[in-house]
This record gives sequence, structure tokens and C-alpha cells, in this order.
Amino acid sequence: VLENAPEGSVVLSVVASDQDVGVNGDIAYQFSQAVGQSPSAFAIDPTSGEIKLTKPLDFEAAENHELSVRATDGGGLSAICKVLVEVVDVNDNAPELVVSSFSSPLPENALPGTVVALFTVRDRDAGANGKISCALEDQLLFSLRPAYKNYYELVTVSALDREETARYILTVTAADAGSPPLTTTQTFTVDVSDVNDNAPVFNQTSYTMYVRENNVPTALVGAVSASDADVGPNAKVTYFLAPAHSAERPPCSCISVNSENGHVFVLRPLDYEQVRQIEVLVSASDAGSPPLRANVTVRLVVVDENDNAPLVLHPAQDSSPPSNELVPMSAEAGYLVTKVVAVDADSGQNSWLSYHLLRATDPGLFAVGAQSGEVRLRRPVTERDAVKQKLVVLVRDNGRPPLSATAALSALLLNDFSDVRLRHSSLATEDEGGSLTTYLIISLVFVSLLFLASTAAFIAHKVCKRKELKGGHVLYGTGNLQSSLADAAPAGTLPHAYCYEISLTTGSGNSEFKFLKPILPSLPPQHSATGGGTDDEQDFPRGPITAEDVAPDNPGMPSAEQFNSL
Repeated sequence: VLENAPEGSVVLSVVASDQDVGVNGDIAYQFSQAVGQSPSAFAIDPTSGEIKLTKPLDFEAAENHELSVRATDGGGLSAICKVLVEVVDVNDNAPELVVSSFSSPLPENALPGTVVALFTVRDRDAGANGKISCALEDQLLFSLRPAYKNYYELVTVSALDREETARYILTVTAADAGSPPLTTTQTFTVDVSDVNDNAPVFNQTSYTMYVRENNVPTALVGAVSASDADVGPNAKVTYFLAPAHSAERPPCSCISVNSENGHVFVLRPLDYEQVRQIEVLVSASDAGSPPLRANVTVRLVVVDENDNAPLVLHPAQDSSPPSNELVPMSAEAGYLVTKVVAVDADSGQNSWLSYHLLRATDPGLFAVGAQSGEVRLRRPVTERDAVKQKLVVLVRDNGRPPLSATAALSALLLNDFSDVRLRHSSLATEDEGGSLTTYLIISLVFVSLLFLASTAAFIAHKVCKRKELKGGHVLYGTGNLQSSLADAAPAGTLPHAYCYEISLTTGSGNSEFKFLKPILPSLPPQHSATGGGTDDEQDFPRGPITAEDVAPDNPGMPSAEQFNSL
């Protein structure tokens, strides 16, 4: 009986015969249950003896059934027969796939042949219905390998790359050989874990950055950027300056790189005239173990600023005395007198120089080439032109703002070059004479000022003295003079008495007025009223003398006023 026979299907009919007649010949059928058997899946018709299915049979549960059928007549006699029902298998069971082990995530550096999963397959059907075959849909990176009996292994066949595919979804199909075949699928999701197998990659093969000279310190000039295809710490990129060779130090200490974002800074001002370009090696390293790194060349170009004035090379400006250019009196217009040569340490348009005549003894006599710096005669030389011509040429660059320098030069207009020495000596003498005259004038002015200042100070001093002594006259009369002076009058030596009016400065009250011996040789030594005199000189009283003291004791003696009137 097919196991998929529907309920009520007739399995077979049991037939028994009885030779009796009547009631004794009537036969009834029933199952005679044997030990351990359950005829619940079958039912027998008591009259006809047909055995029918009461439920579907299951080959996987029981491949055959043994039934015992009893036939009983009306007289109570019975007979028993055995019915063996074999269940015919039908492909009604799909294969089963049981996973024993599974590894996920799988490192991307796993070697080919690494076992990802181990599983077994089975089918409850029999015969061809129980034969199973397995297949893997994606066989490029993975494959199925039979292990033992119904065991299979899911293995890798080539290297994995997480950066290309981070997750693989694998489908294994198990199919039996039934008709129609039944299949079962099992899905394996394999995640690939990251391994630090990718170095950082810069977004440019090289970088060129520009900075103007005389920049401010820590000026930001650009940034480098690198990315890492890995994930997590393996993708964290840090930047630093690397030496060109492992044994060298970083080539320039004026450049710094931010380790986090790759910003490039210039730490100190740069001078275009000293360094025009700097090349450094910037390294980007990830945080993997071991770390991987990449290098890139950063070229820093210094842009010129107009920070250098032109430098005059010819004629030399530091020579003393300055050189003179010789120009014959017969020179015509366009005659080349000299050429001003200048250079500029800057570059580009900052070093483009132009020449202009700034000052000249006779501006109409000379012309300067704006580009060449050639000084030429604008017109022929005449006798009215000064022998020595002085010129100042302005040299200006083309920067913004422009810078300039001046070149001073002299030109001698000569009839014949043979009197060059004479002209030079005379000019030198004139120059020296002019310098000496200047020094003499300065000295004379200084001495005059000093004389005037001294005179003014002297006059002021005298005026101050006169103001202090005004009204303070000191008179010395005859009453206080030595008596020897009075006694000398009769002898004819001093016919008159003398009255002296003396003006003394402040603090001169202690001064002494002395008579020398040659003046009064015949006077005998006498003592004055105050005493203390010597033979050689007599002292006047040191105190001030009043009007009463001035009045004469002798009426016959003239007074001071009378004496003065004589």
C-alpha cells in the first residue's frame, strides 16, 4: 500500500467459507489483535471482510503492518488468518540539514581551505528518495567538501578581502533523488573581520603649497589628507613629518603638520631671497598592529614680496671721492656718458627696474634710458654749460608698493682729455677749499656767540654789584687819619689835609687801605687812634665813618668838601 493512499482506501478483502447452512453458515469478520499491534490505521467490514485505511500510512513510522483477521460463523466456530500489509515508500520527506559548527566573523586573511561550517544531511525516505546531493550557489570563494558519510564542510577556496566584500551570504541546497525531487536550503551569513592590510592612501600624489615671504608665524598654508580602507583603529590616520632617509632628521624645522587633520603650518617667517622652495616628506600612519604608513612629498613655494630695494652696482656709491665721467665738449646729442647698473634681489615684476633722472645741474643736458639705465646727452655741449655736472638717477622697481634707490654721479665737460689731471686737481682743491671755508665760518660763528655770551654775563655781573652798593658809600676823614699826616702839612710835604671817599663792596669792611713808604718817606712812625700800625704801612679804621667823624677838629683845616673842591 502506498503510504500516501488516502483515508478509506480498500487495502484488500478477506473471504472465508462455511459449509453449514442457515445461521451456522453466516460468517462475520473482525480483527484479532495481536500483542504489540494496533490496527487503528485499518478497519474491516464485518460482512464483506474489506479492510480499509482509517488514516494515511507513514512509511517512515512503519514499513509494514501485520493484521490478524478472525472469521466467526453463527454457530460460534471461527478461523484466523494473517494479513501482511507492506507500506510502499513515497518521496514525501525533504532532506534535512543539521549544522554542527559555524565560524563567523572570519578574518580576511584566512588561508584558503579554512573551514567555515560543518553540517550533516539526511532524508527519512528510502531508496532513491533518500539519496541526497548538496550544492553551493556561490563557488568562487567558498566550496562544499564531503567530510564523512553524510557530513559536509563549507571551506574557503581563495583569499578574502573585507574592503571588497564585508559580508557573504551563502546558500547550500540539499536535494534527494525522488520523483519529483524535494530540496532543502540552508543560508550561512559569513562576516569578514578587518585585518590591517591596507596602508593609508593620500588623495594626491604630491602637494604644492604657497606662502608669501615675511609671513606671520604659524601661518596655515594647506592640508594633506589620507584615507585608509580598513575600519576601526586600523583606519585611524595620524600625520607627521618624516625624514627623507631613515637615518636623517626632518629637513626643515620651520614646517609643522597637525597630527589629527593634516594641516600644514609655517612656524616662522621665510625670506624668499634665502630660500625659495622647501620640500618635506609627510607620513601618514594608521593605528593598526603593526602600523602601516604612506609618504607624500609636500613642496612649499615661497612667493616673493617686494621687500628689497634696488642696489646700485655702477657707479659705485661708496667711493670717496666719487668717480667722474668724462664728456668731451665736442660730444653731440645721444653721446653715452655712462650706464647705471642696478640689481634687485626680488624676482618677477618686483625685480623689473626703471631708471629716471631725479636731479641734475642742467636737467636739459642729460637723458636717462628708462629700461637700460644709459645716461646720454640730450643736446650738444656748449661753452655755457658748467664744467662739472652732478646728476642723481632714481632706480625704481615695479613692486607694489615700489621701492627705489638713487645713484649720484658727476660728469666733467672737457675740451681735451689731456687736462683731466688738471681738472681733477682744481676740482679737488675747490672742494677742499669749500670744506675749509665751511669749517672757518662755523668756528667764527661759535667764537662770536661765545664772546657775546661772556660780555653779557660780565655786564650783568657789574649791574648786580652796582645795585647792591647803591647808597652804601664809606667816607674816611682827616680826623681818623694818622696824626703824622696832619703834622706833615707845616713841613710842606702835604700842604692840605686829604679826605678820601672809598666805595667798598659787600663784605669789604675788613679790608685795609695802606700807604706805601715811598709816598710818605719823612713821616715818623706814629700810632693811629686805633693803634696797631707798623712802620711800613698804617691802617685806617675798619668801621664805617660818620659825618661827625669827617668834620675837622681844627677850624682852620678845610673840610672834605672844601678839599675836594680844590
